[in-house]
Amino acid sequence: MVASLGEASGYVPYTAYSVKKSYLAEHPDTLQAFTNALQKGMEYVKTHTPEEIAKVIQPQFEETDLETITAIVTRYYEQDTWKDNLVFEKESFDLLQNILQEAGELPAWTPYEELVNTEFATKAAN
Repeated sequence: MVASLGEASGYVPYTAYSVKKSYLAEHPDTLQAFTNALQKGMEYVKTHTPEEIAKVIQPQFEETDLETITAIVTRYYEQDTWKDNLVFEKESFDLLQNILQEAGELPAWTPYEELVNTEFATKAAN
């Protein structure tokens, strides 16, 4: 490995979920429960060792031995790859758009305020 994207770039939001405005309005409790569960997972990785994390996630990677998974998790752990919360900050949103734009994959820049809702993540973090 030459470089780690996480170390070189900062917090890049690799995983996100989206819903229609109508679903957001009709099912806020479901969205909050889902976000709370994701936050709980983030808290787990912040409070457990790489070895403990590797053992928990290994069933998702049946083709990979525990030693390799532990090495990968240890690298992420040492690089501080995982954030403390799910709040999608404007800085990370702009970084993601810059990456997509430089790759030629972003047809138009979207204002943060028009696309991102941090209400559920903020509540889950508290």
